[in-house]
Amino acid sequence: MSIWELLLAFVVVLLMLVALLANVLVLLCFLYSADIRKQVPGLFILNLTFCNLLMTVSSMPLTLAGIIYKSQPGGDQICHAVGFLETFLTTNSMLSMAALSIDRWIAVVFPLSYHSKMRYRDAALILSYTWLHSVSFPIAAASLSWVGFHHLYASCTLYNKRPEDRTQFVIFTGVFHALSFLLSLIILCFTYLKVLKVARFHCKRIDVITMQTLVLLVDIHPSVRERCLEEQKRRRQRATKKISTFIGTFILCFAPYVITRLVELSSVVHINSHWGIISKCLAYSKAVSDPFVYSLLRHQYKKTWKDIINKILKRSSINSSALTSEAHNRNISQLNE
Repeated sequence: MSIWELLLAFVVVLLMLVALLANVLVLLCFLYSADIRKQVPGLFILNLTFCNLLMTVSSMPLTLAGIIYKSQPGGDQICHAVGFLETFLTTNSMLSMAALSIDRWIAVVFPLSYHSKMRYRDAALILSYTWLHSVSFPIAAASLSWVGFHHLYASCTLYNKRPEDRTQFVIFTGVFHALSFLLSLIILCFTYLKVLKVARFHCKRIDVITMQTLVLLVDIHPSVRERCLEEQKRRRQRATKKISTFIGTFILCFAPYVITRLVELSSVVHINSHWGIISKCLAYSKAVSDPFVYSLLRHQYKKTWKDIINKILKRSSINSSALTSEAHNRNISQLNE
């Protein structure tokens, strides 16, 4: 193995470990907190977490084996199953992010009618559509034998080995990415830009009230005035940072891989195998970033996993003190004998 291949293998291992730990922690928070389970977005986050976990334990290990051995890991049936699952999970995770953005859009733009527009039944219908949409493409690809080991990405994915099917495969690939990546990106941009517009409008109203208050309070200390102005600036930037993170991570992780898949269809451009694997690793990195972007950095999830850690530490300290007390009593009884 070359130094590049060793580095790429290390990156895949690191992505696997972090993605597994982070997504399991999100799942534990969902199971532990009744408040999180009551919220409608929790269904979308749960679906996204399961997609990331399955991707971590199915596709990533085979990609790691493909990088190390430079050949198809396992038999054809295993590779076909993993390729089918990878196509389904990637599409499902993209549509789950789009569903989360729709939920935020309704909550912010239509706050008074949110509970009537987004109920558990509505969320279940949206998830049902994402599953039907996601499973249709891998079923079509599997029926046409367009799933297999692709050396450019060292992974089991969409792949056409027959030159006579090239035109049909090009059309299928274009439609697939248009209705998965491009559709999700359009929904993300539309909904989050609407959310940003509303957030900026509210910030302007708060800024006007703040400035009027500062003008009226003549005797206010300069340091207090400065803190108010700094908080005003942070408030304006907070929504922009969050929305930039949602859209930016989606583009950064998926766009290089999707563009590479589309450019690969052209026989004119030669794509380096190292870049193919790097673009695949960027797509895998979405399973690492999602738990932090959508869950673990939010206040409710922070509080929940801190409660879980404190409960575990408290239980272990109680057990250790009980064991120490038992050992102390045993030593005293031995001395008395």
